[in-house]
Amino acid sequence: MLLFDFAVVISSLYSTIFFFQIPDGVNVSKEARLAISKAASVFVLYATSCSNNFALRSKRKTINAQDVLSAMQDMEFDQFLDPLKLCLDSFRREQQGKKEASEKRRKAKEETIVIDDEEEGDENEDEEEDGSMEEEELDSKDDFRID
Repeated sequence: MLLFDFAVVISSLYSTIFFFQIPDGVNVSKEARLAISKAASVFVLYATSCSNNFALRSKRKTINAQDVLSAMQDMEFDQFLDPLKLCLDSFRREQQGKKEASEKRRKAKEETIVIDDEEEGDENEDEEEDGSMEEEELDSKDDFRID
């Protein structure tokens, strides 16, 4: 069942990529699409298996990017290493940018909360001062009261 689901996902992904890479006016038969889709599925499974072997050699259960790059080299797909490294670097820069933006938003939010808390504290002090002045005014009126 899992393999079938995987094949459907690969087929869908392949169709999208295929649509953008084939020049206008070129027709591809259903059989050719199916054959290329199956080949892509086999390639992804093989690359994953090879990557997993590199992770296991390092006594890890998680495949990382270096495992995939090593697998590509082991499978003799050296021509893909440079483009993959460029994509990986671009992805990492994008993720770092998102992380920095998130940190800036979090810090700005914290600063806003601190400023709001300080302003509320100032308002409370003003209210306390107003309350004490009213009490003083009442006390002074009591001094002038004639019974």
